[in-house]
Amino acid sequence: MSFEEKTSETVNSLKCQNCGSILHYAPGTNSLKCEYCGTVNQIEEETLPAAIQPVSYDEFIASQQNHTEATQQAVVVKCVSCGASTTMLPNVTADSCPFCASPLVIDTTQTTAILQPHYVLPFAVKDSEALQYFRTWMSKLWFAPSDMVKKVKDGSSQQLKGIYIPHWSYDTDTDTEYTGQRGEYYYTTESYTTEEDGKTVTRTREVRHTAWYPASGRVNNNFRDVLVSASPSLPLKMAEILEPWLLDQLKKYDGRYLSGFRAELYQTDAEQALVIAKKRMDPVIREEIRDDIGGDEQSIDNYDVDYNNLGLKYLLLPVWISAYRYNGKLYHFVVNACTGEVTGDRPYSWIKIVGLILGIILAIVVIYSIAQSK
Repeated sequence: MSFEEKTSETVNSLKCQNCGSILHYAPGTNSLKCEYCGTVNQIEEETLPAAIQPVSYDEFIASQQNHTEATQQAVVVKCVSCGASTTMLPNVTADSCPFCASPLVIDTTQTTAILQPHYVLPFAVKDSEALQYFRTWMSKLWFAPSDMVKKVKDGSSQQLKGIYIPHWSYDTDTDTEYTGQRGEYYYTTESYTTEEDGKTVTRTREVRHTAWYPASGRVNNNFRDVLVSASPSLPLKMAEILEPWLLDQLKKYDGRYLSGFRAELYQTDAEQALVIAKKRMDPVIREEIRDDIGGDEQSIDNYDVDYNNLGLKYLLLPVWISAYRYNGKLYHFVVNACTGEVTGDRPYSWIKIVGLILGIILAIVVIYSIAQSK
């Protein structure tokens, strides 16, 4: 699969029937709003929305291999600097990459078929609210450069770009057969000599030992919504810090929720993401094995996992993101657009750090001088 064929989502903007302008999705609502005349259009939903359900993983992979999966057309632009591909907002003639802040070459856009997501989590946090979360987070950073803090404080919500990040969500019921050893403590009494008041005396003490016994068995785990970000453009550590997501608020995919926002094409496909998902499940499975072995200590020799009822969902999750360069280095700040959780890279002011160290040294010298004078 070529880079351009990797999936994403399209921005489906509707024209305002009143003035002809583009209607944008209004975060935290169920409507589209015209930014020029204020016209509001509701996004109609089914009276009884369908339950959020995964699709069969095997059937999904087969549909991709046979090119029978649901797709749609979208205008896509690829950043020549970092390689991220995102959908393009309508009527935009100049923009920057949300991930690396590099100028986008708009004349390299192309219309391509992309995979239609199963569900979308609409924006709930407005850009002004996200900026306030961002400023609060920044104000708590020790040793942040003063000019950077001032820039954020004095800046506007235009610093932030709203973008949907592609994720894969996995459900599975695992059946694990294992072999290992159970360790059980037992104690013996031993004598030892020691010196007490210049005399050699004999004492006794309890010594712990471990007796090991073979163990084997089967354990079962039920995993739901094991999330894997499909965007290497956003560092994995950041993506995990943004969790948990309010997945109970997912909506069946409707392009109108994306109107006014951009969305990244996935770069990690479903098969690659499954490998990552299994790694996230592994510690839980191992802990279940240890509980099943019991005893005082456990040793796992071998285990084999069957992933039954494997299902997945292709999701678009919303973030406000700001990428900028400071002293030649790229920094990201990201706000979870449904919970307000903030994470990011941060530069350090060595002037502040050195100043603190010198202040501590000076305080020690003063305290020492006072103590010596008494």
